[in-house]
Amino acid sequence: MNSHDAWTTRPETKSDHAAIRAVTMAAFETSDEADLVDALRADDAWIDGLSMVTTTPDGRVVGHALLTRCWVDDAPALCLAPCSVLPEHQRTGAGSAAVRAVLDAARGDEGPFVIVLGHPDYYPRFGFRRASLFDIKLSIDVPDDALMALSLHPNRTLPSGTVRYAAPFGI
Repeated sequence: MNSHDAWTTRPETKSDHAAIRAVTMAAFETSDEADLVDALRADDAWIDGLSMVTTTPDGRVVGHALLTRCWVDDAPALCLAPCSVLPEHQRTGAGSAAVRAVLDAARGDEGPFVIVLGHPDYYPRFGFRRASLFDIKLSIDVPDDALMALSLHPNRTLPSGTVRYAAPFGI
C-alpha cells in the first residue's frame, strides 16, 4: 500500500471488482468504460498488479487507474485507461494518487512506455507529452493534444509508430 496526497492506494483484489465497476459507472455517462474494465480482466493484455484503487481511510474504493498491454507498432507499451473517480471525490487528488501508484508499479520490467488518450490539461502533470512529438499516432482521428505518451525510464526513447490497443478497446 502507498499513500499519495493523503490517499491510500493499492493493487485491486477480486473483492474490489464490484466497487471498481460502481466507481467507473459513476464517473462516466455510459457503461462503456466499466464494461471495458471487465473485458480487459479477461484479456491477455491484463497485467496483475497494474490495476490500482484509491481508498478512503476506512477502505472504501473511490478511485481506479488501470494499465494494460498495448503496442506502438511492434514495441511493447502500456495503455493507461480507464481512470475513474467517484464524482464526489473528483478534484481531491484521489485520481492523481491512483495514476501515480499505477505508474510507479509499472516502472519494473512490464514496459517502459505508457500511452494515454485523455484530457490534455490533466495528464501532463505525470510527465505525459503530446504523442505526435514522437511520431506516435492512432489508426483513428483524435485531437492531437489528447493522445499522449510517457517513457517511464528517462534513458529510454519512446518508439514511433501506430498504437495498437488490446482487442476490448475496439480500436
